[in-house]
Amino acid sequence: MNSAYTSLFNPFTFKSGVKVDNRIMIAPMTHYSSKEDGSISEQELTFIEARSEGPGVVITACANVTANGKAFPGQPGINLDTHLPGLKKLAETIHKKGSKAVIQIHHGGVQCPPELVPNGDVLSASDIPEKGARALTDEEVKEIVKGFGEATTRAIEAGFDGVEIHGANGYLIQQFFSPHTNKRSDAWGGETAADRLAFPLAVVDAVKQAVAEKAPENFLVGYRFSPEEPETPGLTMEDTFVLVDALAAKELDYLHVSLMEAHSKARRGADETRTRLSLLHERVGELVPIVGVGSVHTPGEAVAVLEEEGMDFVALGRELLVEPNWVNLVKNGQENQIQTVIKVSEKEKYVLPEPLWNVIMNAGGWVPFEE
Repeated sequence: MNSAYTSLFNPFTFKSGVKVDNRIMIAPMTHYSSKEDGSISEQELTFIEARSEGPGVVITACANVTANGKAFPGQPGINLDTHLPGLKKLAETIHKKGSKAVIQIHHGGVQCPPELVPNGDVLSASDIPEKGARALTDEEVKEIVKGFGEATTRAIEAGFDGVEIHGANGYLIQQFFSPHTNKRSDAWGGETAADRLAFPLAVVDAVKQAVAEKAPENFLVGYRFSPEEPETPGLTMEDTFVLVDALAAKELDYLHVSLMEAHSKARRGADETRTRLSLLHERVGELVPIVGVGSVHTPGEAVAVLEEEGMDFVALGRELLVEPNWVNLVKNGQENQIQTVIKVSEKEKYVLPEPLWNVIMNAGGWVPFEE
């Protein structure tokens, strides 16, 4: 291995006691390939197996915690006990390749297509009539919080090493935290960022309670968030500092910053000459491990996330669609073999489910490809 990449392969022990032998995670990626009832498909297992040898942690695609939280066709479910056999296979598939298995738990909120949720009833923190969504009642909010706890119990029963709470990318948890989508005046909303933390923190508490009651001694709990929103009003770095302060106090195993570009700079609410990752490291990096992600393709770029931005881990997403064996190529000094562009003529070697392949081909460069 090139000595320049040593920092990627330093071992780490999380607060929960889970140990990993490197600082590389697979970011959760939607694959559109679970069965219609939300159970795990063979395509999905083949896809994840091809990418699970090498990374310290594999975070699987977001799984909906209630029936009314399904945001994608082919999304895995974790809302029913009937999902357990497939989830066990998923965890086992990752484990046999030597990585820790973490499942991301999720509710889509307003981003759920009406055809995927019961009675087409799309829900959010507040009424969003232009998107056909209505505000959750107090009782419904509590049911979804409960659903996150029950999903965590299923993850434990299925043999996962942890869960990642999906509080990013404009899904329901973020909808409650954002002033753009939360106009509530009850206990689940309010004028300040601290007021709007009620739902995210209730979810964290439900997850941690399930872990305390059901999990083995070492079980990871992470939280993914998006640090800013483009809308006004919308989340700013100032709001996000309130969020990460509260999350750090919950003694989570890690925070995962969802970014399209790891070195992107703050938009508002903080020093706009600095990167979001460096600001977050300065704010809570001594209190909780942070995972950086976003357009990381080469080992040099991965090292920069750790060493320049102060991250404890780097997550790779799209690059591992192109190069499933990325980690081992770096570890074995074969980084010159790493591909960063899919060659359509070599489709089979990427081990991608057909629905995901079609999305890549139709998404206009989301994952780069050439004929």
